Amino acid sequence: MSAVGPALAQVLLLALALAAAVPLLGRHLAHVYTSPRHLAVERASYRLLRVDPDADQHWRAYAMSVLGFSLAGVLALYGFGRLQAHLPLSLGFAGLPADGAWNTAVSFVTNTNWQWYAGEATVGHLFQMSGLTVQNFVSAGVGMAVAAAFARGLARSHRDGRVGNFWADLVRTVVRVLLPISLVAAVVLVLSGAVQNLLEPMTVHTLTGGVQQITGGPVASQEAIKELGTNGGGFYNVNSAHPFENPTPFTNLLEIFLLLLIPFAMAWAFGLIVGDRRQGGAVLSVMGVLWGGSVALLTWAEMAGPGTAPGLAGGAMEGKEVRFGEAASALFASSTTGTSTGAVNSMHDSLTAPGGGVAMFNMMLGEVAPGGVGSGLYGMLMLAVLTVFLAGLMVGRTPEYLGKKIGQHEIVLVALYVLATPVLVLTGVAVAVTAHAGLAGLQESGPHGLSEALYAVTSAANNNGSAFAGLSSGTPFWNTLLGLLMLIGRFVPIVLVLALAGRFAAQRQLPPGAGTLPTHRPLFVVLLTGVAVVVVGLTYVPVLVLGPIAESLS
Repeated sequence: MSAVGPALAQVLLLALALAAAVPLLGRHLAHVYTSPRHLAVERASYRLLRVDPDADQHWRAYAMSVLGFSLAGVLALYGFGRLQAHLPLSLGFAGLPADGAWNTAVSFVTNTNWQWYAGEATVGHLFQMSGLTVQNFVSAGVGMAVAAAFARGLARSHRDGRVGNFWADLVRTVVRVLLPISLVAAVVLVLSGAVQNLLEPMTVHTLTGGVQQITGGPVASQEAIKELGTNGGGFYNVNSAHPFENPTPFTNLLEIFLLLLIPFAMAWAFGLIVGDRRQGGAVLSVMGVLWGGSVALLTWAEMAGPGTAPGLAGGAMEGKEVRFGEAASALFASSTTGTSTGAVNSMHDSLTAPGGGVAMFNMMLGEVAPGGVGSGLYGMLMLAVLTVFLAGLMVGRTPEYLGKKIGQHEIVLVALYVLATPVLVLTGVAVAVTAHAGLAGLQESGPHGLSEALYAVTSAANNNGSAFAGLSSGTPFWNTLLGLLMLIGRFVPIVLVLALAGRFAAQRQLPPGAGTLPTHRPLFVVLLTGVAVVVVGLTYVPVLVLGPIAESLS
């Protein structure tokens, strides 16, 4: 029982910090996405981009702006990776191979940040700063912009499918939200011991007479946006388990706070944008319940579940940093897979079988607990629309959400959204475990080998980026497959979300009637939680039975 106290204490401390910060940031986010004013630096950005920030875009134009901007990002980052050897601050590293450059470009543009390489041995300082870190900002901004457009679609009436201006949403998100918070967080990380420099690797002599190369770099600045933007790509191969990225238990809790902050705050902002704070509270409550359940299950699995060490060992310490221990590692693992972050402070391949299963299930839910920046909110809102539709079927009334009717066209878009990622995951894992090149990357056979492939495919299709490290993914097969899954898993759902936002924006806002399901009460919170777990999560039960569940029972 001695280990339970500290475990509860850190969760309570984190919850208190979030309870204080989320309403403040939520109000700021609502102002960012509704204010008609533009800052001077924003106007300069619009002139550089040659766009009119006050032009209200139809959802199709908004979607084309998202896709065009992201395509440009993929091409630029691909070229950056291929030409790295010819650029300054490359530290002597060669350019990335074609399949690796493709995977990296798609990974960072889609906010997945999956890494097939060891950062400190493959990527130079300029690529880290001007390539990867820049995409950490703008890919997070894209997700938040899409969520803001969806909220506007629900709040507007008779707007002919117009949902806002992508360029204004993107620039405001970066300038007013991501940059200021990241700057403060980076300073705190440096003061706490994280590294921030542009030095060449240093050669040091160890106490045993050996020689070791120690790589520094712009670590703290990348670490801050890596967590805040739910990106996850680490400067070092071991990510947030490295003391240069995550020096102390304090910075560990700070990084968890950063990766949860915006996803929860977006739900609060949603309530303000639609003019009913209770709606945002209901969505936030579902996110909190799912996150809390995940933390409890994964902590139990690592401290007392099947396969953990009895007695003084206190649980499963394999693959975990002694600076953090099981409880802090489990809290980080459940938070990073419940969001779309993918950062790790322990090796998920070394989690107990039920612990690894919980991490996978978090991603399979669509990462809505609380999800990625922006993607968590619009994912939960799509499930809310589905919940209202199912409830309407049960009572025989025309379903509506926030005064918008849910007819045939609307529910088709929601169904396609809900089915898109499971189809990607199940198809992807089937290809991986039937192709010789896919099987060659697996370290283990049997249920755990299937779990390695399943985790990788799930992580890519859901734009998470964490991995079971036993998988050798830096091959043309895996780089190509996972890159395709990341690309489709990011942009097909975004287009469906924007299409639904456009249909809602074109509708007239209906006043609530006698048959309207209240979507701000505890009953709806229970229904939405059930839909998230049953309708979405249980899609994967057969493959989970063959993987982590079979491993747990054995």
